[in-house]
Amino acid sequence: MNSLLRWMATWPLRRLHALGAILGWLTYGLSPTYRKRLQANAELAGLTPAQRRASVAQAGCMAAEAPWLWLRNGLVSPACRWEGAELIEQALARGKGLVILTPHLGCFEITARAFAERWGDTHPLTVLYRPSDKAALRELEETARARPGMATAPATLAGVRQMLRALKRGENVGLLPDQVPPQGMGVWAPFFGREAYTMTLAAKLVRQTGADWLLMWAERLPRGRGFVVHVSAPQQPLPGADEPDSEALQQACARRINEEMERLIMCNPAQYLWGYHRYKTPRPGAAPTDAAARSAT
Repeated sequence: MNSLLRWMATWPLRRLHALGAILGWLTYGLSPTYRKRLQANAELAGLTPAQRRASVAQAGCMAAEAPWLWLRNGLVSPACRWEGAELIEQALARGKGLVILTPHLGCFEITARAFAERWGDTHPLTVLYRPSDKAALRELEETARARPGMATAPATLAGVRQMLRALKRGENVGLLPDQVPPQGMGVWAPFFGREAYTMTLAAKLVRQTGADWLLMWAERLPRGRGFVVHVSAPQQPLPGADEPDSEALQQACARRINEEMERLIMCNPAQYLWGYHRYKTPRPGAAPTDAAARSAT
């Protein structure tokens, strides 16, 4: 399997995306569970039938481009064009640390790589990830994501501490705030009109460190022409900047972040991963306490 993936990593993006579109429709046709979930989530967000059909192929493109991203030798920067990079430059100049939030939209894997290649030499990035349950895939992911200027942090207490330390050094962290966290690490908040278990970590990182936060996603261009990395500022700040932490404040912050994610997603809804099990009940897990998080040095 690894040999096949490494061979596919040499393919041009146009060929990978063509294969991915086929794989996307095969998965949609052969998996009733996936099909029903994608249809229900897309309908909840008000997608048109054309947008829903396009999302099926785009999900396959996302899977097919993974070997190109993980195993290909060389930089991804030549395939990326930036819009809003000046916002990152301004945040880095302030030196307070930067939290970058990216939903499951477009080629979300490439955003961290592109950032690390452009700024990682002087402004390292630490990204949060959930290790795969399969040992072989976990090893592949960890090897592929270990890049100059970019470190990885697992979605555990140790990973939270690692991210806090990075921000306190004035560095940068990235995470997917629409990923369902383990039980105890989130609150229920609306997402496209339905309650979804939403991580509290993103807001806590900003509130506890005073870091800036920005939104970023990578648009997949047609016919393998590359990607546009979009950077934007949140439309509104997090609520309760001077208030002590509380469950009500955590829910308010989660709602605000979900609203920002909805706004990004609706910029190009066909490229959102609607088949993701966003509304599932969280799996059990050990939640980092506020005291433990504050003790990170």
